[in-house]
Amino acid sequence: MEPVALAVDRIKEFTNSGQRILDGLLHRRDNFTRPNPIEILKRLQREAFSDLMKLRDRQDKVERMLSFYKTSRRSPSNTHMRGEIDVLGAVLLLGNVDQQHYDALGRAGIKTGVDSRFTFETTIREKDALLAELVGTRKYGDEVSPIALSLSKVSYKAKISDWFSAIAIPVGAQFRDLGITTNSSNQKKGLTDLSSVEPPLLNQRNGSAIGLTVRKSNVTASMAQSVSELGMQPCSDGIEQCFSTFGQIICQLPRGIKLSLLGVHHVQKSSSHHVKLGALNIPMAFQKHHKFPETMVEASTSLTETNTPQTFSTGSIAMKLETELDENTRIGSWIEMNNSNSKQLRWAVNLFDDSEDESGWGICVSGMRDDGSSNWTHLQAESYLKLNIGDKLSVKPGIAYAVESNARIFALMLRSNWSF
Repeated sequence: MEPVALAVDRIKEFTNSGQRILDGLLHRRDNFTRPNPIEILKRLQREAFSDLMKLRDRQDKVERMLSFYKTSRRSPSNTHMRGEIDVLGAVLLLGNVDQQHYDALGRAGIKTGVDSRFTFETTIREKDALLAELVGTRKYGDEVSPIALSLSKVSYKAKISDWFSAIAIPVGAQFRDLGITTNSSNQKKGLTDLSSVEPPLLNQRNGSAIGLTVRKSNVTASMAQSVSELGMQPCSDGIEQCFSTFGQIICQLPRGIKLSLLGVHHVQKSSSHHVKLGALNIPMAFQKHHKFPETMVEASTSLTETNTPQTFSTGSIAMKLETELDENTRIGSWIEMNNSNSKQLRWAVNLFDDSEDESGWGICVSGMRDDGSSNWTHLQAESYLKLNIGDKLSVKPGIAYAVESNARIFALMLRSNWSF
């Protein structure tokens, strides 16, 4: 029995070893067919890292696009365009049709017609501004001129610091450009030129000019120098040039009161030489003495008086006072006096409600004295309503009445202003 039992044990051992071999082969096959979890994690990590890098690249592109958009909006080539179209019509009732009434009508400042103004302002170095202004005018007077856009002003304003700024105006200088605002829509114009809240010397054309402005606390001081060529004079064969010096001090007083003191001094030089040098030229000459034969002395003496430049000076000073009665209602007044003759005066008092959302109104009383007499040569009163149609269009119907000596003028007026 022992050999038989031994053989059976050997068979069992062989069977067990064969089963273990088969199990090992099958387990190894399963290991080859089933992925390793560590390998799976490594592969997922590589794929996730690749996706993250792609997302990061896309995020960088979006950030670059956003930064380029922001810098383009703040770039030095940022240009804004403003436009304004002003139309004024009137029905005039004159006491008589004569030269006296026509002269009174001219001094009343009733200028009917169509004015268009387009302003292009470019920001440079975030603080400086380059401005170009195009104007098209069609006035109805003795002749009707077609509407044609022309360059009326070029200016460059540099804000050097918070309290100091400078401006250069090679074309179309006006002394009001030295103020805090240069927008023409902020002049608060009524029906006529006399109803403006600014004295006339601020709106005079002065050719080319340079100016400086200093601000300190509640005081603003401005100074400018201009040169302009007045052209051929009607009573002479010469060309007249005008050099002007302007000064202004603005004081911000308590309770919203603003006081302005202004002055301008003109030096005009006329010459019989027909020389036109252009807008930006200031002629200077060095005189040299030459010896002439005695026979030519008498001939040259007769020409000396006509060839010698004639120089004479004039000027004016003004004071402006304005205050706010409430959020929209303001009152402003100004008086302007000629330096050479203190009896030549111009003045105006304006009371107006210039609301942008609701309807407004305005009243103006003005006068002037030019002949040096004690009586006022011209008195004028006007009143109007302001009807806002939307945000950009306004209509001002009103009346004006002017008295000058024996002349009487009554006008029914309508002004329409569209800004965009």
